[in-house]
Amino acid sequence: MDAYPESKTAFLEELIVRRELADNFCLNNPNYDRFTGFHPWAQASLNKHRDDPREYCYSTDQFEEGKTLDPLWNAAQREMVSTGKMHGFMRMYWAKKILEWSESPELALGTAIYLNDKYELDGRDPNGYAGIAWSIGGTHDRPWGERKIFGMIRYMNYQGCKRKFNVEKYICHCPLPTAD
Repeated sequence: MDAYPESKTAFLEELIVRRELADNFCLNNPNYDRFTGFHPWAQASLNKHRDDPREYCYSTDQFEEGKTLDPLWNAAQREMVSTGKMHGFMRMYWAKKILEWSESPELALGTAIYLNDKYELDGRDPNGYAGIAWSIGGTHDRPWGERKIFGMIRYMNYQGCKRKFNVEKYICHCPLPTAD
């Protein structure tokens, strides 16, 4: 029974603590799915960087079809569309990249919610809304070092993913759909 104590702790953290945070966030914040539902520090920070130039901007259709220049993001999108789920770490990366590649935080939030609600098995669930709000609006997080576009919202990138797991294996696990 005492095998893998770290895994048990992580599981209970997600099952109980994170679930309660998500439920309470949606129950007690009538703007849980809007920019105005973010903490004031996050709104101010994102507003300060609202006009920062973006290297790429994608449309909702391009996001939905997994047609970005990032093969890891595209693989995550394909996984979500084909299976109805993606690993939590990838969901954070996925949402943060939508922020990076959208013209505004509001557009990013709307796109992430649309895709999450349409394809994720837990779409329209407090966990999805809280996860997106964490990724894009710093909900249940703290301010981090300031950077372009993100302001003080925690940043994630491809290189960080490579340090965490085998990115190439993940990408190969989520192949492009074949033509019928």
